[in-house]
Amino acid sequence: MSTYYVTTPIYYVNSTPHIGTAYTTILADTTARMKRMLGQDAYFLTGTDEHGDKIAKAAAAQGRSPQEFVDEISAQFRKLWPHVYVAPNRFIRTTDPDHYAVVQRILQKLHDQGDMYYGEYEGLYCTGCERFRTEKELVDGKCPDHGTEPERIREANYFFRMSRYQEWWRTYIEQHPDVVRPERYKNEVLGYLREPLEDLCISRPKERLSWGIELPFDRNYVTYVWFDALLNYLSGIGFDGDPKWSDRWNACEHLIGKDIVKPHGIYWPIMLHAAGFPVFQHLTVHGYWNFRDAKISKSSGKPIAVDPLIDLFGADAVRYFLLREMVVGLDASFSIEAMLKRVNSDLANDLGNLFSRVAKLIGDHFEGRIPAAATGNTELESIASSILASAPEWVGEMKWHVLIEETMQLVRATNRYFESSAPWGLVKNDPAAAATVLHNCCESLRIAAVVLHPVMPGKMVELLSRMGEPAQDFRLAEHAKWGLIRTGARMQKGDALFPRLEEGDVRARMSDLFESGTAPAQAPLQNDTPPEEQITIDEFKKIHLRTATVVAAEKLQGSDKLLKLQVDVCGHVRQIIAGIAQYYSPDDMVGRKVIVVANLKPAKLRGEMSEGMLLAVKWDDRLEVLAAPDDTPSGAPIS
Repeated sequence: MSTYYVTTPIYYVNSTPHIGTAYTTILADTTARMKRMLGQDAYFLTGTDEHGDKIAKAAAAQGRSPQEFVDEISAQFRKLWPHVYVAPNRFIRTTDPDHYAVVQRILQKLHDQGDMYYGEYEGLYCTGCERFRTEKELVDGKCPDHGTEPERIREANYFFRMSRYQEWWRTYIEQHPDVVRPERYKNEVLGYLREPLEDLCISRPKERLSWGIELPFDRNYVTYVWFDALLNYLSGIGFDGDPKWSDRWNACEHLIGKDIVKPHGIYWPIMLHAAGFPVFQHLTVHGYWNFRDAKISKSSGKPIAVDPLIDLFGADAVRYFLLREMVVGLDASFSIEAMLKRVNSDLANDLGNLFSRVAKLIGDHFEGRIPAAATGNTELESIASSILASAPEWVGEMKWHVLIEETMQLVRATNRYFESSAPWGLVKNDPAAAATVLHNCCESLRIAAVVLHPVMPGKMVELLSRMGEPAQDFRLAEHAKWGLIRTGARMQKGDALFPRLEEGDVRARMSDLFESGTAPAQAPLQNDTPPEEQITIDEFKKIHLRTATVVAAEKLQGSDKLLKLQVDVCGHVRQIIAGIAQYYSPDDMVGRKVIVVANLKPAKLRGEMSEGMLLAVKWDDRLEVLAAPDDTPSGAPIS
């Protein structure tokens, strides 16, 4: 069995957890879960960083000892993670005795082999970063992360000969181009290496800071907090005794935010190499979560607590939103509006509602047991097979947003199949055909639940259990294949899997996080759209946008959201089913000049054929159908 080892940064305990720290930890947890489903022995490490200036000052401000202070804050991280189904193999603290021992051992080794020296240094020290900054790193004379002017400090300290290994590390990156990824962050690391590296100050005099790990070769000094913290990745896998540590280390992937690229991308690999260790397999860097155009973090003054989101949306929905919304490597925007829309649309409407409707028909007409099928469904089976084939690559490249979206496309295709087949009508005249439809829908739901299990472990276990699927350690290759649904298994209807949330209720409970005025519910498109979401001009030209005149309109029977429109496109009348009944009456639509996608493949919706798509713009609680000037001829192309 191959090995996989994934880490988060250990979180600094001068403040409590927030969405930014939760994202990295959920990303690591989800990846470890999926790696196990792919048959790997996955080990997941997270924890807290508990030494340094900021900790000592924060504790003193509260009149407490540093140990009392870090015990309380570290416990808050440890308490939160189970609430979002985060299950690390180890939660490490830099105050743990085994970590203390590893740090001292490696410090002594580097000192003994001549990689440490004692000298006097004068530089610009940022208390927020707890490190010296170069003039080139400052923006208008201030730290780019904390917005404060560094203090000029002159003192005698111990230094690590980092410059000795600069050329080695540059060459290594060029020979292993995916060791730091995405590429923009590899280029950032190479940018640091184009300039001469300064040696790294790795100590602090006890007269200035006593809260830290004592240097084994000089009791008057403690270890620089970053040198101490980075070594958790070794101490956390039992470097001093666990026989598996070497296998784990050789398969190590560090997940970090882009604000700590330099310590992880420069200090850490050089420390490893100097101490005789192989370099990590991957350093994978993600962007910032932004809220109202500012980074979500404790230092920015815009932390967003996780517990209230769990209480309102549920842990599974929080995990789903964070993993679906961020493309690893790019920044993402957090808003309650976007989260509400994603949860209601993807989880309540697409996934939860499909399960409820299928379960109800099976309960009403098949004694609550999944019926047998006469045939499969080639479209759904093809989508499922494609996901199964591509999932290992997507997970390996941290493209969780792609894996989630492709799985939701399977769910949406199943919804279309359900609507077009209309099993609620078939049960009256052709129960065998209805059974086939419902069986295929169950198979599709089962596969989606298996694939999304690492993302939403709580709700997907519930979904599978309600379909009569036994609890087990899933293996993707074994359990995500088409044709394994258990015919005759009991289907439990129960409460909604994902209850739809009303905006008024959410606004009342989280008014401070709602945008004011008419801010968009979704983040605007950025210039750095990921390649997998970009289309070519030739692909765009395949979409035929035409003007059309609505000649008749009526509400679709049995639906309070859909209108059945008859539209004239260049003299030919076609039918379009549009989800606009909550915003327009039939009389409002007759005579309008609208814009439609004229070459969309026809599909059945609620038993009615729809031969196109109406274009509209939606924001907040409003929807406006896009219109052409009144004198535009029907069928005129949009260009």
